[in-house]
Order: sequence, then C-alpha cells, then structure tokens
Amino acid sequence: MLTFFSVVVAAIIFEYSNGFHDAANAIATVVSTRVLTPRRAIAMAAFFNLTGALLGGAVASTIGKGLVDTNVVTMSTVLCAVIAAFTWNIATWWFGLPSSSSHSLIGGLCGAALAAARGNWSVIKWNAGVWPKVVVPMIMSPLAGFIFGGLLMFLLFVTLHRFTPHFVQSLFGKLQIFSAAWMAHSHGTNDAQKTMGIITLALFTGTKAGSFDHLPGSLNFLKTPAFVLPTWVIGLCAVTMAVGTAAGGWRIIRTLGHRMVKLQPVHGFAAETTAALIIQAASYYGIPLSTTHVISTSIMAVGAVKRFSGVKWTVVERIIWAWVFTLPASGLIGYALARAVTAL
Repeated sequence: MLTFFSVVVAAIIFEYSNGFHDAANAIATVVSTRVLTPRRAIAMAAFFNLTGALLGGAVASTIGKGLVDTNVVTMSTVLCAVIAAFTWNIATWWFGLPSSSSHSLIGGLCGAALAAARGNWSVIKWNAGVWPKVVVPMIMSPLAGFIFGGLLMFLLFVTLHRFTPHFVQSLFGKLQIFSAAWMAHSHGTNDAQKTMGIITLALFTGTKAGSFDHLPGSLNFLKTPAFVLPTWVIGLCAVTMAVGTAAGGWRIIRTLGHRMVKLQPVHGFAAETTAALIIQAASYYGIPLSTTHVISTSIMAVGAVKRFSGVKWTVVERIIWAWVFTLPASGLIGYALARAVTAL
C-alpha cells in the first residue's frame, strides 16, 4: 500500500512538472504575441486542458496497457518509470528545452519493464504498440507540424497581403484566442491522459496482486479489476496539470515564444491551429503524441515562412538534440532504477 501511495505522489509530481513543462506549449504563443496576459492565458489553458482531459481515454489506455506486458509490471516498476520521466523533465526544463514529457514517460516505463523482466525484450510491445504509436509518430508528427504549419502560413500570407497590418493584427488577435483554446483542449485530450494511464496501471496492477483486498470499505474506490479510468484520477491529473502550468512554465514559454522566433498573432494562430489539429487527430486514435514536438515545429515553420533567417536555428538544434535523447535517456534511467529496486 505504501508503494501505491508513493506511485500516486510521484505521478502527481510528474503531472505537475508536465504542467510547467508541456502545458506551457499551449499558451507560449498567445503570451508571446501579447494577445492575452499571462494570468488570463493560464486560466484559459487550465480550463481547456480540463475539458480535453475529460474526453476519451484512448491515449491513457495506450500508455497503461498498450506498450508493455502488464504481467511483468508491479507498482515498483510504475514508480521507477515515473521517477525516470520526472528526472528527465526537470533536467530539460532547467535548460529551457521543450523536450517531450510523453516520451520521457514512455521511455521510463519501457526501461523499467525491461529491467523487471530481467532483460527480456519481448515484454515491450514493439509491433503493436511502441513502433506504430510512438516511434513512427515521433518522426512523422514534427514533419507534419512543419509542413502543414508552413503551408497554412503561406496561404494566410497570400490571402492577407492586400489588407493593412492593423487589420491583420486586430483580426488575428481575436482569432488567436480561439486557436490557443483549441491547442489547450487538444493538449488535454493527449498529454493529460498519460499520467492518468500510469496511475490506472498502478491501480490495475495492485488490484490483480491483491494489494487492496484488506482495505476498509471507504477505500474500495481504489479497486480497479478492469483497466478503466476512475473519475477521481481524471480530476486529480487535470487539476494538477493546471496548477503546474500556473507555477513554472516561463522558461519553456521564453524558448518557444521569444528565443526561437519572434511571433505576431497571425503566426501564433497558424502554429496553434496546425498543432491542435494534429494532436486532436492523434488523440482520437490513441496515439500518445509529443505535443512539444508538434507545436515547436509548427512555430519553426511559420517563422521560416515569415523570414527564414528570423528563426534562430542554433536554438532549434538544441531542441532537436533534446528530442533525440529523450526516449533512450529516460529509458536508461528507468532501467537503472528498476534494477536497483530488484537488487534490494
């Protein structure tokens, strides 16, 4: 029981870090273009992350039971996975790099499960889970963000070149509020569900192992004989992510909204709309997409269409390296932690 509570606490801490790490993506552009004040942007992001988190559960199911064999997973395995993801999140946040909390959690889970299975790679569902729902989208989604973000920005330039800058600024200052809200909502449908999947995996694992059999009646809500998202888990994760967004996303916001390229409302609208559409589609199919990858490449694309030299490509290079190392680094951390636990 103590291990379960440790898992929940660790998961909450991770979701909190996800809030100031990944959820900042949803409001980086709308804050940097000064369409909304930081306080209003945070309130909006918190609300629409919540609405997104309440819809569907395909992504949570993928994280919880679609990537590794749940028969080898214990609560200690889940705990090691979450600690590994949190460790990588904090490291990249410290350097202001928008890496993927999704991939750090997935890497941590796969690494910890591999250690729990004593190096038996068959516990990782490669063909049915990791390859089609993690690796392929990890490559394709940033490309899609860049291509479609650039295409939308080009079409907007062609359409709006006869209008005055004041009209364009005023129009997209309003439209960007809607695109940012959609981005936050789509973020909730995807990112918020990942920690829900991890906590539900711990509940499911604990129920199978009989860890909750002798609890008082008031704690019967912990029993999860089937992999179904409990309502209290949904609410807990959504609120925690909102609080994390309010607390510390400014390092990521500065990188995405200021250091990489200078944005105006029309650019923010194009980037957010592109990212939201891609993320929403991925959520529908249960793909745990990196919202960081999608919004980052969308911002790169609209900045490049505006002026190629206006994009600070040295910053882009640092971001890409963080993306490349996220899965293997978090996987190694998860593996090392799980091996250390089994050695005790």
